[in-house]
Amino acid sequence: MTDFASRLIVWQKQYGRHNLPWQNTTDPYAIWVSEIMLQQTQVSAVIGYYSKFMVRFPTIAALASATQDDVLQHWSGLGYYSRARNLHNAAQTIMDEHSGQFPQDFDTIQTLSGIGRSTAAAIASFSFNQVQTILDGNVKRVLARHFFVEGWPGAPKIEKELWVLAEKLLPKQTTNKSIVAYTQGLMDLGATICTRSNPKCSKCPLNGTCEAYKQQRVHALPTPKPRKVVPEKNITMLIFLRGNQVMLEKRPPTGIWGGLWSFPEVETNHQVESIVLNQFGIIAKASITLPILSHTFTHFKLHIQPQTLEVLKLDTKVSEPGKMWIAVEDAIDAAIPAPIRKILNLLQNKNSI
Repeated sequence: MTDFASRLIVWQKQYGRHNLPWQNTTDPYAIWVSEIMLQQTQVSAVIGYYSKFMVRFPTIAALASATQDDVLQHWSGLGYYSRARNLHNAAQTIMDEHSGQFPQDFDTIQTLSGIGRSTAAAIASFSFNQVQTILDGNVKRVLARHFFVEGWPGAPKIEKELWVLAEKLLPKQTTNKSIVAYTQGLMDLGATICTRSNPKCSKCPLNGTCEAYKQQRVHALPTPKPRKVVPEKNITMLIFLRGNQVMLEKRPPTGIWGGLWSFPEVETNHQVESIVLNQFGIIAKASITLPILSHTFTHFKLHIQPQTLEVLKLDTKVSEPGKMWIAVEDAIDAAIPAPIRKILNLLQNKNSI
């Protein structure tokens, strides 16, 4: 075992996290769900969602047999919705191609939708005690600082270098589930000690050999992603009001908010009245004023102007598949994106005044 690994294992057993909802189990389904939720999302945000998700979908079979709407509804607010669609699709694959049993073969695990090398490694380590290499964002930060690896970790060349380092550091023995403690230790160290800002270097079990710490350049690493101007987009969302009901449209299965329910949208500055009449066959008048909402995605920033419209007359177009009328209080709990929920809550508060 490398000295790096042995120190990390000793530290994890004493100071690491041991009581997260998905720990203290070897159930690959429970571990898989947690690993997918934790992709690009902090533990504190995941805990509540994870518990509710596992109550509703306690097994692979339960998840596979559910509708996508139901899955997305229980993911609503967690973001990066392709994760939920991939999870659902992979569960159906496991039922169809693996007799409902989560595969143990490392290469086979990676063939499932939404599971890459690092996620597969975490599942294999925690569930099957396999010696596999993880390299998520926390681990990249730990390795970049400890070995003073300059360059943005997302660049192919730098990422390849980090993979090589990660593989060399693996403990070679697996007695007493040392690979579990090591894998969890890497995650815990990055999440609680070697944090992006305000790292607790004095408490780090690896500070004696950390190059960034020796050179007092911990805050300089990992090298930030090269900055680009974030594009901005303005849209108007049409909020049709009919009594206490609003109209929602189901978004296409892929793309932003894929498969979720949302309000119809048009480009800002278009003539809303003519669009409403020609596209939806609805005669309506402007109603409650709501503020502009801004929502930041990975690659752009979206500014939403909610345009509330009181329906005076409508035709059968609003009964087409992919459209539904639903009470505001029920819509809040539907499979909708977080910004849509904010708008509905604003609307509900305005109506209660």
